[in-house]
Amino acid sequence: MTTGSDPEGHQSPAPDQIRLAVVDDDPMVRTALGMMLGGTSGITVVAEAGDGEEALRVVPDARADVVLMDIRMPVRDGLSATEELLAAHPSLKIIVLTTFDTDDMVLKALRTGAAGFLLKDTPPARLVEAIRTVASGQPMLSPSVTAQLIAAVTRDDQGSEAQDRARAAQQSLAGLTERERDVADGVARGLSNAEIAADLFMGVPTVKTHVGRLFTKLGVENRVQVAILVHDAQG
Repeated sequence: MTTGSDPEGHQSPAPDQIRLAVVDDDPMVRTALGMMLGGTSGITVVAEAGDGEEALRVVPDARADVVLMDIRMPVRDGLSATEELLAAHPSLKIIVLTTFDTDDMVLKALRTGAAGFLLKDTPPARLVEAIRTVASGQPMLSPSVTAQLIAAVTRDDQGSEAQDRARAAQQSLAGLTERERDVADGVARGLSNAEIAADLFMGVPTVKTHVGRLFTKLGVENRVQVAILVHDAQG
């Protein structure tokens, strides 16, 4: 099967390619990401957008699988665009981009169902790994960066809204068995299934089963949301 290109010059991907959209208000960032990722095996950049409003148009039209979404943009920010895109296209995977400047919208983006987040200075190899990981259905949840980011963005989040979230999260976690709570705590620490299995002296298939039950019982879709619930429950 031959590949062509769209009017903007993006290659038409083969069926097994990950279709990637890049949303950032900085043209240089979009160009750099497009050049770097466009030549990566298994990934094809199918669309670019300079703000959230444009993303709502071009991402569905391009049938993107994964979106790299900046947060702070003019016209429409990445947070509201993420929420609307996921509401209309639940299978879409969105990775939030951040400069790690204690931006409280990052945690809100994860609560909307974003597949994870990356710092804008993430090394190319790590960026490619993240795209492939979320495309396979697994969110990006780096143990060290996740802990630092959640701590930073929630540092001043101590009002009644936070208390309400804490109570709601505690009620959700109360329905878990002791073993399921242990697994949830491992997920919140950013551990992989294999690491949780080793930590709890369980088999990996058993951990996978528990993780699946967590998704069902907690009404979430990915490990990031499990981690946020555990964090919220701690108040």
